Amino acid sequence: MIVAGVDEAGRGPWAGPVVAAAVILRGAVPSGLDDSKKLSAKRREVLFDALQASACLIGVGHASVAEIDQINILQATHLAMTRAVEALSEAPGHVLVDGNRLPKWRWPATAMIGGDGSEPAISAASIIAKVTRDRIMAALDGQHPGYGWASNQGYGVAAHAEALIRLGATPHHRASFKPVRAVLQKLQG
Repeated sequence: MIVAGVDEAGRGPWAGPVVAAAVILRGAVPSGLDDSKKLSAKRREVLFDALQASACLIGVGHASVAEIDQINILQATHLAMTRAVEALSEAPGHVLVDGNRLPKWRWPATAMIGGDGSEPAISAASIIAKVTRDRIMAALDGQHPGYGWASNQGYGVAAHAEALIRLGATPHHRASFKPVRAVLQKLQG
């Protein structure tokens, strides 16, 4: 049976898309796969490149800020996960998803709390999703300097909160998230 691992990156940040990856492990799998949060940025990059160069099948899906604001972050995460599985070149017979909730989709699936640290296919998906999203946020940082997205990835750290008040919100900020919404309401007076 073809099994895919799925994980996401970017549910909590105030800015940027949510990104999901689906990975079917094939051939020589890179060693050292783990939950992306437990790996250094340098190690994630090395494993990302190794996975891309391997025979593993990789699918990536995004949900935009507009979609997050329209349908909420959980549903947008599930949408990104669905898009990631659909992007695989082969349909999986079963999908292992990190977390405790499953998208409503056509594939048989199992939710695995802590799966990104215990199931290699989910670990691989965790790495692909995290590096992909970090690269997106670094590129957005170049377009919208001052928020520190290259280093904080859009999370609500103090420097980002201060910049949001000082500079206002960008089109990449999630208006449905309370801190962003509060700034927008304040500016609208």
